[in-house]
Amino acid sequence: MAAWQRRHEASLPPFYMLADPALVTARARLLGEDIPLAEVNPAQAVASFSDVLPIVPLENRFIDTPGRPDKANAAGIVEAIDRAVADCFSGAAAAVVTCPIAKKPLYDAGFSFPGHTEYLAHLASGRAGRAVMPVMMLAGPELRTVPVTIHIALAEVPKALTTELVVETARITAADLRDRFGLADPRLAISGLNPHAGEDGAMGTEDRDIVAPAISTLRAEGINAFGPLPADTMFHASARARYDVALCMYHDQALIPAKALAFDDAVNVTLGLPFIRTSPDHGTAFDIAGKGIARPDSLIAALKLAGRMALTGRTAETA
Repeated sequence: MAAWQRRHEASLPPFYMLADPALVTARARLLGEDIPLAEVNPAQAVASFSDVLPIVPLENRFIDTPGRPDKANAAGIVEAIDRAVADCFSGAAAAVVTCPIAKKPLYDAGFSFPGHTEYLAHLASGRAGRAVMPVMMLAGPELRTVPVTIHIALAEVPKALTTELVVETARITAADLRDRFGLADPRLAISGLNPHAGEDGAMGTEDRDIVAPAISTLRAEGINAFGPLPADTMFHASARARYDVALCMYHDQALIPAKALAFDDAVNVTLGLPFIRTSPDHGTAFDIAGKGIARPDSLIAALKLAGRMALTGRTAETA
């Protein structure tokens, strides 16, 4: 709701909410906000967006207990994701912008996917008729980062890291930077895994034996990749000027600099999907739910980036 209230000053692209209208109405009343709402179908959203917050109603209803997740809401959450993806494939929507979800209630209700991203990849694979590999990118005004391995324990990273994984992650990243960000020749800086990128095997052999061969393969394919680079010298201003995205070997190596530079307006982008997906880079923040103090900055950034990506993609298709 707060993002819609700032639609004009933030120059937001038109969007609609897939939601339970009763929940949105109750939340507005709780916060003392007089927000005009309208139940619409996707085709009506653009025309109504300037005057009302368009809501495409879900069939499932929600229990509204701010700050207290409930597994009874799992069906509605999954329905919203399903319908958003379906709307993209039908052409009713240009992108999916997801808000944070609480995973524990979903698991309690029988949801078998680790999170949003894996479920979106599952839906995309089914509709595309091929396996889809999602790639996570954090995008801020000054830095884009991609973790090659994501939500696994640090001790498991060296076991999971392969030359093939680095290569495929970089291929997907380069392709989406070209097709959806409009970069003709994206520059990929690739970090090492170990301190000082391994010092040629003195501090671990993964950079020499896994990462370096991946970079050679990418360069042979015409992808502008370089490294492996020591991660501790990759993120100052002059270093960032040399590349368009940093591929990092594990979660915190990528997310710490991204969030340090743009905690309130970084965007989580899922690359590799046959549709655009962005989301805020923060979590559910149950401790402040229903208090009216949550900042909409990251959601606004996610909406704006989705709009720019959609426009870039359409321009590329007609060129």
